Order: sequence, then C-alpha cells, then structure tokens
Amino acid sequence: MAGCCSEDDAHLQQMRESQKRVLWIVLALNAVMFVGEFTAGWIAGSTALLADSLDMLGDTLVYGLSLAVIAQGARAKAISAGFKGAIMLGFGLLVSVQLVFKLIYGLPPEATLMAGVGALALIGNIVCLILLTRHREDDVNMSSVWVCSRNDLFANSGVIAAAALVALTHSIWPDIIIGAAIAGLFIRSSIGVLRDARTAYDAAPSSSAPVADSRG
Repeated sequence: MAGCCSEDDAHLQQMRESQKRVLWIVLALNAVMFVGEFTAGWIAGSTALLADSLDMLGDTLVYGLSLAVIAQGARAKAISAGFKGAIMLGFGLLVSVQLVFKLIYGLPPEATLMAGVGALALIGNIVCLILLTRHREDDVNMSSVWVCSRNDLFANSGVIAAAALVALTHSIWPDIIIGAAIAGLFIRSSIGVLRDARTAYDAAPSSSAPVADSRG
C-alpha cells in the first residue's frame, strides 16, 4: 500500500507541475493579447473587439486564480471556479452596457484593423485551447479554465465575421450583433460554471487540506 500511495503522490505532483506550466503560458499569451486587442478595439471603434479584449483580461485573471489553487483542496478549487464564473458574468454585463452606448453614439468600426487583430487573437487562442485540452478533465478548476478558452474561439470568430460584414455593409449593426452574441456567451457560460462550482463545493470534504485524488 505504501508503494501505491507513493506512486499516486508522484503522479499527482507531476500533473500539478504540468498544469502550472500550461497555465503560465496561457496567462502570458492572454495578457499580451488583451493589451493588443484593447488598443486596437479603441482605435478601430469596435464594440466586438473591445468585448473580446475584456474577455482576454478576464481570462488572465482566471488563469491567475487557477494557478493559486492548483495544490489546494477540492473546496478551494470549487471557490476558484466560482470566481471565474462571476468574472465571466461581470464581463457579459459590462459588454451589454457598452452596447447600449454604441447604439446611441456609435459609428461603424474600422474593419481592416478589426479583422487583422481578430485573426491574430484567434491563432493565439487556438494555441491556448490545445495546451489546456489535455488537462480538461483533471478537476473543476481546469475544466472551468478550458470553458473560458473555448469561449474565446467563438468570440474571435465572431469578431472576424463582424469585420467582414462591416466592410460589406458600412453599418454598425454587425459589430453590435456580434458584441451582443459575445456578451450572451459570457453570461450563459458563467451560469454553467457557477452551477458546476456549487456542485463541486457541496460534494467536497469540509477539510481545507488538499485532496489527493485522481482528479487533482
């Protein structure tokens, strides 16, 4: 039995180190993409691009939280997932408010810049999703991170589609519609993450000590 426990502990430690490496990489990528997308979104006057940049900022915070609880117990991971759900919900509501101002005061965004930056962000997020997929089933902490990364692909694709439609129509409506879709995706996903976090929290042992099980 002692040998078995030793092997389990070694496997658990190896998995946590792998999770840390992946999370540091995707955190750095998202921080860089946030700065680039926010700046480009402001210059281009694009609601969809600004919304996507806020998602990048949210993801950067999410990955930081995930790093903080890798070695913690199941309840700490569930609480971290709950914070991520709250961040997603907050950004969804923030983008919704920004959409109202865009409807009142907005002009069509600069489509070329919008499309180019959206394409670069899509490539970056594909890399992030590939890195995170191998850890998707480790625990609720990594599962919620994977959901955030998956949402980014939809958001990036939406930004590119909106840019193409803006170029064709010279209208603000493609930007508005995609921005609204991104906000709706944030809100819908946040509900699922919050629900899973509550379930994991209720099922976790009350002890705050790390739980060395097969899910990390």
